[in-house]
Amino acid sequence: MEQPLFTNDAIVFGILMISLGFVFYTESKTSGFWHKFYKIVPGLFMAYFIPAIFTTIGAIAPEWESVNATTGEVVKGKSQLYYVASRFLLPAALVLMTLSIDLKAIFNLGSKALIMFFTGTVGIIIGGPIAILLISIVSPETVGGADFDAVWRGLSTLAGSWIGGGANQTAMLEIYQYNPAKYGGMVFVDIVVANVWMAILLIGIGKKDRINKWLKADTSAIEELKEKVTRFTQKVKKNPTLTDYMIILALAFGAVGFGHFAAKYLAEFFSNVVAGIESDIMRNIFTFLGSQFFWLVSISTIIAVLLSYTKARNYEGAGASKIGSIFIYVLVATIGMKMDLGMIFDNWSLIVIGIIWMSIHAGLLILVAKLIKAPYFFLAVGSQANVGGAASAPIVAQAFHPSLATVGVLLAVFGYAIGTIAAIGCTILLELAAPI
Repeated sequence: MEQPLFTNDAIVFGILMISLGFVFYTESKTSGFWHKFYKIVPGLFMAYFIPAIFTTIGAIAPEWESVNATTGEVVKGKSQLYYVASRFLLPAALVLMTLSIDLKAIFNLGSKALIMFFTGTVGIIIGGPIAILLISIVSPETVGGADFDAVWRGLSTLAGSWIGGGANQTAMLEIYQYNPAKYGGMVFVDIVVANVWMAILLIGIGKKDRINKWLKADTSAIEELKEKVTRFTQKVKKNPTLTDYMIILALAFGAVGFGHFAAKYLAEFFSNVVAGIESDIMRNIFTFLGSQFFWLVSISTIIAVLLSYTKARNYEGAGASKIGSIFIYVLVATIGMKMDLGMIFDNWSLIVIGIIWMSIHAGLLILVAKLIKAPYFFLAVGSQANVGGAASAPIVAQAFHPSLATVGVLLAVFGYAIGTIAAIGCTILLELAAPI
């Protein structure tokens, strides 16, 4: 990506915050154009889409390359905003949104959440091979290639990313040794297709009642959890003081600080343990245990659950989850910033594979949701726990209600655990489907 107009993160952060302020201001209108607009398009989608527009027109960018006019040297730059949002604000948001959680009530949501999660996983496992078979009928060279240039090897990294996350994607690259020079094309497909699918899910949230009616879904358990949290919030509601806000931030970022501290040592310890495993396959299956981000999210969530059994949960009455929602919206804006809408029109051959692949994933989710009458919430979060991982599953979950963010986290962490082994199963099918 070429150097954008603004490369200073302070300026870019200001642009993102102005975008969010615009979304919230216009969404608060109770009549007129914006009132009608937000009945169709959710505010969360706009928080994602507006930064994407700024990236597309070249005002901002997640990373870029420029040529030094004097030396001719290529200089690479990268914004740190997504890193800060995902490593600091996301775990803090998880803590604040989980403070008042009722774990028993989450488990009472039943088995449909897990069924939809595994349906999403199966959709990814079979979607890639089917996409290869369909594309090979009209353009076999698109899904061909030999040795380490074979397209199926590159698609294996997508399977790792869309079932687990970044650590699983890296593991698949190590296992199948796809040509590093061509790996950027697969990252490109990952970004475009996964982000477009997330945008579609966010739009669907605005029509969730109509979708649930079509699915004939029983949303009673979800509504009961939401009502329970709302009743508790009303019970402990208070006019927050500066002390309340400082304690809320202390709880959030204290947990994040400890999470980073413990994650560093746990990741190093398990990296050494995994490195000592003789079997290459088993070693790569457990690669995710060496990811600091995995441990950060897991530890932050565990701390939050423990705090929910203490008086700290009463800080929900002072607006803990609202502050957590602010952090989530900032994260959404930084994710939107990574999406260049113009990329959709480049490299169509790989994009088409990704679109077919994701369509099969989506179609299977819709079919199973219809059969078991699962709410749209389980469909959307079950999908994002696979495709988006711990960074975006809580975003989609909290869009339904802040109390539901933990459901997204728990499923996403589970996705990390099964990501590599499920991706290996998918890759076996990808190789079988690839043209000889």
